Amino acid sequence: MTPRFSLRSIKGAQLAILIILFVLIFDQLIKVWIKTHMYIGQEFSVAGNWFFIHFTENNGMAFGLEFAGNFGKLFLSLFRIVAISAIGYYIYKLSKKKDTPLGLYICLALIFAGAFGNIIDSAFYGLMFSDSNYQIAQAFPDGGGYASFLHGKVVDMLYFPMIEGHFPSWFPFWGNDEFIFFRPVFNIADSSITVGVFMLIIFQNRFFGKKTNSPEPNVEPDIT
Repeated sequence: MTPRFSLRSIKGAQLAILIILFVLIFDQLIKVWIKTHMYIGQEFSVAGNWFFIHFTENNGMAFGLEFAGNFGKLFLSLFRIVAISAIGYYIYKLSKKKDTPLGLYICLALIFAGAFGNIIDSAFYGLMFSDSNYQIAQAFPDGGGYASFLHGKVVDMLYFPMIEGHFPSWFPFWGNDEFIFFRPVFNIADSSITVGVFMLIIFQNRFFGKKTNSPEPNVEPDIT
């Protein structure tokens, strides 16, 4: 009889490795295609007016956030390297335990893969590709890439302007300003990190809650 496949038949560390490989490959395939087929600002609709592939690049954090210029860029790149090293070591330590929930492996693997995916952009895309402004980038150009090691830009492309309108005139600070939800452009790696973090928050009690020992049943002593 052929054994049935289930997640429980896979060890936690093996599941984590599979998730990391899947997210990294999927993330990088999309980014490389975008980089070699589109220029910055170019977009096309995937589903009506609420889902677009919109090519943009950023120097900073997830969802296009930035801070502190080139110094901030270098700091974030180094921070990501330290962070994924710590997460990778933590997954390794968990693999030595027998009672680690599979859900915890999934969360950590998603965060690790997302951070690693964006590190690849930051570390190597500046060396691998020419600039994408007003032109489609070339891979491994003769004159070298557009930036040095750890100073590459992260490729973003997922854009969901599902709700568009204007704030009412009485609204503080942004009265009559344009309103778009969801405005940030992001990538698969950002999504992986976000899902992993939210799952950790939602299921933190299940993953990290203290285990209580069930009380032993009362047994009347045998006095005979």
